[in-house]
Amino acid sequence: MLIEPDGGKLVELVVTDFERDLKKGEALSLPRIKLSRIDLEWVHVLSEGWATPLKGFMREAEFLQTLHFNSLRLDDGSVVNMSVPIVLAIDDAQKHRIGDNKKVALFDSKGDPVAILNNIEIYKHPKEERIARTWGTIAPGLPYVEQTITNAGNWLIGGDLEVIEPIQYNDGLDHFRLSPTQLRAEFTRRNADAVFAFQLRNPVHNGHALLMTDTRKRLLEMGYKNPVLLLHPLGGYTKADDVPLDWRMKQHEKVLEDGVLDPETTVVSIFPSPMHYAGPTEVQWHAKARINAGANFYIVGRDPAGMSHPVEKRDLYDADHGKKVLSMAPGLERLNILPFRVAAYDKTQGKMAFFDPSRPQDFLFISGTKMRTLARNKESPPDGFMCPGGWKVLVDYYDSLVLS
Repeated sequence: MLIEPDGGKLVELVVTDFERDLKKGEALSLPRIKLSRIDLEWVHVLSEGWATPLKGFMREAEFLQTLHFNSLRLDDGSVVNMSVPIVLAIDDAQKHRIGDNKKVALFDSKGDPVAILNNIEIYKHPKEERIARTWGTIAPGLPYVEQTITNAGNWLIGGDLEVIEPIQYNDGLDHFRLSPTQLRAEFTRRNADAVFAFQLRNPVHNGHALLMTDTRKRLLEMGYKNPVLLLHPLGGYTKADDVPLDWRMKQHEKVLEDGVLDPETTVVSIFPSPMHYAGPTEVQWHAKARINAGANFYIVGRDPAGMSHPVEKRDLYDADHGKKVLSMAPGLERLNILPFRVAAYDKTQGKMAFFDPSRPQDFLFISGTKMRTLARNKESPPDGFMCPGGWKVLVDYYDSLVLS
């Protein structure tokens, strides 16, 4: 049996085929809010139940619980984790246009109706408090803040969502975007008795693969018969210097083709959430969402969801705080957190291995920055760092930047 979703039941917000035309017509008669690309990604997240038990964009009570407690208290008194606000901002003019209406329609950039937001509540958008509590700093240059908060409206609008049709991006990757319901069905089909999730937003190197195969070995040793890996790259908004999703997916496919990971025991799917880069606060969201998809183990490494400080020359978060916070976070008690050992390139073995502090001189640490620099300069990493097919995809990506 797979782990139950938060609150016991997966929330799905897409209307039935029978209701679709009716809801489309209703949307055309309501005050309109135009969604940004990131707003649409949040509608996607909510519509499929990743944020279960949320039924739409947060009203003020949910927003404040998230901001101050990183959790939501349910009607039965139990607590589920919720560490990042999932909110929709509007400006003064939009608020005025909505007036006394209890419903609004959400439209995409092409002018097509996406959803109806019911029983709405409009409340102040405390931007500075939101930024300080989510990121632990109000330093300028935080990518998500600049994209979605700084110039956003001074009001937030919450309510229950009715999504008119499943969110599609038509980018050739929609077949990878499995909902929590679809993932649960796939794990059941594969007779998984444990599901371990690995969240990533970078290309997969052999160090990552070592962590994943070692995790499976550990689960087998614990008595599980068929642990299945959910390789779950983040597919929403990422900052400009991250490798784009389509190239990362090509690279992940090569890793499976080259047999670095076993396709029989690996499910590759895209997680539709945007990325905050909010360190220990955000990693709780990444873990909580995977419970709703059926994962009962979550791999966490060094500095999850972290980034360099936007102003000073240092990491924004302590590299160990993410895994420490996850093991103590309210509402995540049912999830088994698997902190992994540090992997590095072992020069004596010519491959990625777990770091041995008794012989530090034998190990080479290849950071994401170093990896990107090598690929950009068409230099090869040491043999055994990444499968050749995967490395070629990375080199081709940086080549494409030069050509464009």
